[in-house]
Amino acid sequence: MSHKVLHICLSSGWGGLEMYPSRIIPELARQGWQAHGLALAGSRVAESFREAGVEPLTLASKGRALLAVGRVLAYLRAHEVEVIHCHKSSDLRLGALLATLRPSLRLFFTDHMGVTRPKKDPYHRWAYGKVARLFSISEATRQRNLAAFPLPAERIRRLYLGIDPAPYAPCLDDEARAALRRELGVPEGAVAIGLPGRLTPGKGQEVWIEALARLAAMNPDLAWHGVLIGGLTVGEGSDEAHVAALRRRIDELGLASRIAFTGFRRDLPRLFEALDIVCVPSRNEAFGLTVIEAMAAGKTVIGSDSGAIPELLDAETGRLAAPEDAAAWAAALAELAGDDDLRQRLGQAARHRVERDFTLAAHAASLVEEYENLQGAEGA
Repeated sequence: MSHKVLHICLSSGWGGLEMYPSRIIPELARQGWQAHGLALAGSRVAESFREAGVEPLTLASKGRALLAVGRVLAYLRAHEVEVIHCHKSSDLRLGALLATLRPSLRLFFTDHMGVTRPKKDPYHRWAYGKVARLFSISEATRQRNLAAFPLPAERIRRLYLGIDPAPYAPCLDDEARAALRRELGVPEGAVAIGLPGRLTPGKGQEVWIEALARLAAMNPDLAWHGVLIGGLTVGEGSDEAHVAALRRRIDELGLASRIAFTGFRRDLPRLFEALDIVCVPSRNEAFGLTVIEAMAAGKTVIGSDSGAIPELLDAETGRLAAPEDAAAWAAALAELAGDDDLRQRLGQAARHRVERDFTLAAHAASLVEEYENLQGAEGA
């Protein structure tokens, strides 16, 4: 049985979906599987494959992918690859065609985004009919997938994402942590309240800013500092018009001296060490990778009570607030900002939850089990 898989991600963007294949490749290798990659030439995805130690097969454009089917089939034969795994619904056209032309291939698909409309027309029945297993990254998305996709329930499986908790474990000494807080503009003794993620509509930065304004009015003597972590340009994955609107609103509320923009940072695990509270006010997260990253860092997290985030957080590990309710966010911030012991207890419980339920090793083990079981079923 071949223990080789081709991950297909023909995207020119860069977000959690695009990062997934390169994140999983080293763990797959540790569990005995050799990964291959198919990406667009010159894309950040192709670069990430190389950074993970895999030289990808590349295509000039997504629009010409179907014309390259012969080349891809030849690559699969030459490398004895029997498993293909797609990560964008648009890539299923190629994946399903490959599985049609070579029926021994096993096709997997991960729905990273959460489907928003039914996909039961003839094309989707054909394409998804070639999928051996569809992975939903949360129970919230699985329920939508069951209703939207033309697949029997037993072929749709919830498979939570995972991370390696080790890089998120605190490692800065007091002096280094204090220096990092100063770099972020956090005054000594202030509660650092962070919001990491792409600065785009839907991620909840607006309600967070309004909540901080309410917090300032409710608790005028409380020292706090807001930290917005994320790229500021299109090239860094953000919406520049949205960034400009956020800056205007911060100025209107008189909070310019109390909220800092960090820009794109590669040191998120260390930035978590500089924060006291992490906020994830996204309106409809399909999973919430940032939530479990902050939890792994032992941080107290406030998340939206919508999408998949309530599957990750509960009253023992953090707090939830309605994504459009600035007053609820302000109340949660006030509770946590004023209680160091509570933040510590919640943070410790959150880290234990990640170690128990959301590790990359456990995720990859489940993935490998699916790859191997379905290969075995095909060969039986």
